[in-house]
Order: sequence, then C-alpha cells, then structure tokens
Amino acid sequence: MLKLTKKADYGLISLKHIAVFGKERPASTKEMAEAYGIPAPILSKVLQRLVHEGFLLSEQGVNGGYRLARDPSLITALEVIRAIDGPVLLTNCFSGHGECEIWECCNVREPLRKVHERIQQVLESITIADLSEETPPGGGRHARLGGALTVIPG
Repeated sequence: MLKLTKKADYGLISLKHIAVFGKERPASTKEMAEAYGIPAPILSKVLQRLVHEGFLLSEQGVNGGYRLARDPSLITALEVIRAIDGPVLLTNCFSGHGECEIWECCNVREPLRKVHERIQQVLESITIADLSEETPPGGGRHARLGGALTVIPG
C-alpha cells in the first residue's frame, strides 16, 4: 500500500477546501482546522509550505487567509505531494541513491518500475479541480480524505 503522509493529506484537503469555499473570501487556518479536525499548528506549517511552493497566496489582516495562487485545474496531486513530501517512491530502486544488494539479479525491478510509472501518471492526472467536483458527504459537512491512496491501474 502506498500511503500519503498526514502533511500531504492535509495539503490536498486544504487546497480542495480553498478551491471549493475560498472563491468569495480567503479561507483561514482556523476554519480549515476546525472543519477537518486537523491540528492547527501542523496545518499552519503545511499552508506556509504551500505558499512557499507557489500553490497559495496568503492575505494578512482581520479577514485574511489563503487563496489559490493558480487555477485548480492546473494543480496536480503529484506536484502537491512532491512539494510537501518529496518524490513519490514505490521502492528504493527508483530513488536514484545507489543500488540495493540484489540489483543485478532482481526479477521484479522492471515490473515494479512500470507500476511506479503508472502511479506517477495517475497522480499527475488528478487535479485539485477534479477533487473539488466531489460533493462532501452529508451535503455540506466536510470529511477527511483518509490518508491512504489506492491506485488501480486502468
């Protein structure tokens, strides 16, 4: 199972929230932390990272908060995950940091490389706009994405 870190999960959740609810006004850290049960200090660090990486704009002041810096259809899940967690790796074979001890005789490296590439393609094909098209459960109550990522090759 490939699993997102909590920070990557929180980043995707916040970008979706801002895409859906932040059109009229900036979304605050407090608002998102309360809506999704995310610890505010951790969410604040994630949001700062998203500002630094160019996904969000931060607006100061009483009515301040965060807005998307780019169109949600141009922000992919892959680039958000990479910005927060670094490269998405299925195994150490694809890290570029040397070979493992069975590199020469490994009989699954090539099939796993194909799976790795498909995962990258799937994540690159999903945008924040795509995530935002889903209706929140309960009609308006927010739900967390859950952290686990299931990829089914097509």
